[in-house]
Amino acid sequence: MLVILTAGIAPGLALLSYFYLKDQYDSEPVSAVLKTFLYGVSLVLPIMFLQYVMQTENVFTSQFGEAFLKASLLEEFMKWFFLLYIIYPFAVFNEPYDGIVYGVSVSLGFATMENILYLIANGVEHALGRAILPVSSHALFGVIMGYYLGKAKFSNTHKKLFLFLSLGISVFLHGLYDFILLTDRFWIYLILPFMIFLWWLALKKVKSARRLSEFHDSTSY
Repeated sequence: MLVILTAGIAPGLALLSYFYLKDQYDSEPVSAVLKTFLYGVSLVLPIMFLQYVMQTENVFTSQFGEAFLKASLLEEFMKWFFLLYIIYPFAVFNEPYDGIVYGVSVSLGFATMENILYLIANGVEHALGRAILPVSSHALFGVIMGYYLGKAKFSNTHKKLFLFLSLGISVFLHGLYDFILLTDRFWIYLILPFMIFLWWLALKKVKSARRLSEFHDSTSY
């Protein structure tokens, strides 16, 4: 069990540390980041229950519904709702890059708990594949969501548009990820380029958010 817990937790903490350490201007309190991470953990069982009910009742009968509604919309909306109504008003959310830190935190909390449950059920031999695909993809969806939340909070215009994009783009990317896994028998040939694209996009948003934070920091005195 210790091996499973270690293998389940390590990828999430490594990715969280990576994106946290990218915050060069006013690092977030570790306690706030860990609380956000734990909230993500707490989302797993309620979401799994809702997904189980949907599956039992045959709410979604198509692969599109499974990917974009049952999985993507439900999971990303719950994370987005928490970020918007609990984290977004925080005084410690005081620069654009902070959106990425908290977006990644809640996403990796969710992904880590989901990962542990999967490894308990299916075995630790799946740990590497889970780290490369589901865990890292959740982190990257969190980057996109958090980037646009940071844009919304510190922009004088287009706040509603950025809030919509923070949810809409993460739902679309997550749905596309799941749709590839569900529909294509040669999914491995599509998911690897897709993951490379996700990393490219996320790191581009990280770079942009750091520039925005640098500008915000220089104009706040």
